[in-house]
Amino acid sequence: MRPLRLACGVAAALLASACAATGPITTPTDAAQESAAPGYLAVADQALAPGGTLNVQVHIDSGAATGYDPQLADVATTWQLLSLSYETLVTVGPDFAIQPLLAEKWDTPDDRTYVFHLREGVTFSNGRKLTADDVVGSLKRLLASKSVWVGQLGPVDEIAKDGDGKVKVTLKEPYTPFLAALANVPAAILPMKEIDDKSVDPATTLLGTGPYVVEDHRQDVSWTFRRNDAYWNQGKPAADVLNITIAPEEAARIAALQNGGAALATLGNVDSESMLAGAADVKVVTQATTDFYYLMLNSLKPGSKLADPKVRQAINIALDTKQIAEVALGGKGEPTAVTPAGLPGSCDPAALPSAAKGPDEAKRLLAEAGAENLSFTLTIFNTEPAPAVAQVIQQNLQQAGITVKIEQMDEASWSGKVYGKAPAEFDAALSWFAGYADPGMVTKWWNPETAGFNAGFMRPDPALSAAIDAAGKEPAGAARDRALAEVCAQADADAQMIPLVTRPATVAFRTDALSPSLYATEGYGNVLRLVADARVKKSR
Repeated sequence: MRPLRLACGVAAALLASACAATGPITTPTDAAQESAAPGYLAVADQALAPGGTLNVQVHIDSGAATGYDPQLADVATTWQLLSLSYETLVTVGPDFAIQPLLAEKWDTPDDRTYVFHLREGVTFSNGRKLTADDVVGSLKRLLASKSVWVGQLGPVDEIAKDGDGKVKVTLKEPYTPFLAALANVPAAILPMKEIDDKSVDPATTLLGTGPYVVEDHRQDVSWTFRRNDAYWNQGKPAADVLNITIAPEEAARIAALQNGGAALATLGNVDSESMLAGAADVKVVTQATTDFYYLMLNSLKPGSKLADPKVRQAINIALDTKQIAEVALGGKGEPTAVTPAGLPGSCDPAALPSAAKGPDEAKRLLAEAGAENLSFTLTIFNTEPAPAVAQVIQQNLQQAGITVKIEQMDEASWSGKVYGKAPAEFDAALSWFAGYADPGMVTKWWNPETAGFNAGFMRPDPALSAAIDAAGKEPAGAARDRALAEVCAQADADAQMIPLVTRPATVAFRTDALSPSLYATEGYGNVLRLVADARVKKSR
């Protein structure tokens, strides 16, 4: 999961090039850590001796919601944890460049064919050598599964060995996001020999090629990882032990930073940075992400006014995403369209049809729909800053005469209400997507027949689905940008899921205890992506 100084993007791959790595994957060195390398917020000081125990606190643990099987993992917090033990063929570097990982390079003889050259010397944590059979079996198993990630892999036609150390993937048609889709945890390479002979059950056992091995896990309480001594990237991970504590209350994470109980913690409240301003040796940084909040309007609930497109469009028009970003996120987020803001080729949210209209147009649409006194309940989870986002939504819609009641729940209860039944019983709900590394990827979730998770509250829009598929075939460039703009406009009009603002990650760490590596921008909701590079200051 470490960056490589050689960048090889999707566009280059589609031009029949190859991307290669030589030797172990490394990060740049910045001993002072005052001016990180381009694309980084911080770079671990590699002059510090490896070893020690790194204590981290995060807000949620969903790692056992469907067992440990990475192919069934469908939320970013699970990807974050499983990425410590599992690895993919490729990964993302700074600024979303697609880079080698278990595949040291790949060839693209045409725009439908990918030949991956597997890295030598890679073993699973049980000592068995990674083989092409593991890669072929893992990808075929994923495609045959009920994983939400199947929809992201695109039109795969064939997966086959191409010699002992190569795997060839053939697509039915060009699909630009393919490499970016391989870079996420659900596409991790599994120990297929052990899975096939049933000596390992991936639902209960983590057996991967990654830098850490799970020693203990108590659901919703903690994870303990120890270093994988057989890890192929020599000298990694730096820390011997990684303790991750689940601390749902933000105040507890702040206290742990202040008293030294945690060397690193993730935060949500935009005021947390000011609360830690006087804490000695604590540094707070904001990691930009392509993740974004969105509003779900249930068009399948019997009798709901939200089934009317005019009502949904009125709600969309009445939302002030600039205000949401400024007030709820302290100016750290930014408005976004269905293609995440910050990714090359993404749509300009200011150019969306709804952006040119105001409350008067929203009121007119509500009147035409016979919904002048519209009221509904907005169901949210209680993790900051979601409550603040919901409050601004409530105020925005009040200006158009819409009454919103906010229903706040813990994340598990929220998930059960939103996804537990079909048709779903909620009126509207707030959630967030990981934005990934390609602007066309998250758009696929606007087709419920592909996404699956939203089929209980969202009707398919055939024109929108066709536009999404058409954009996926276009190579990076002006034609693809235009195709994505069409997707954004159609999703804006459909308004069953309304993109709002990006979701920045706030990370705090003790400078007297830790020298971490952090990308300036993350696309898969994974704050722990570079944790194996972090150096513990053991003198403390």
